[in-house]
Amino acid sequence: MQDKKISRLRRAKRSRMKIREHEVVRLCIHRTPRHMYAQVTSSDGAKVLASASTLDKALNKKLKVTGNVEAAKEVGKLIAERALKAGVLKIAFDRSGFNYHGRVKALADAAREGGLDF
Repeated sequence: MQDKKISRLRRAKRSRMKIREHEVVRLCIHRTPRHMYAQVTSSDGAKVLASASTLDKALNKKLKVTGNVEAAKEVGKLIAERALKAGVLKIAFDRSGFNYHGRVKALADAAREGGLDF
């Protein structure tokens, strides 16, 4: 079990170093079997500009199930809306080593539809 997590963290570290070279604002996501989390962080990673998750009160009442593709789409829409409100248009997508498939892809597509450019 640890080997799987270590491999994911190694992939995440590799992509984060590449994002850091470009010095661009990043959309960092995390996924658990039950929830999805998304944060827009500054280029140096020191400040969180916007955040959204399935635990948000705005989404929690609307969603019946929080660990599915529909919930991920809602989080993507919400993070895009909050990022635009914070003045962020162009970002780098940090998938934290998770495969770009299923809930991760749904969140990314919804964020793109919401107006974020990556």
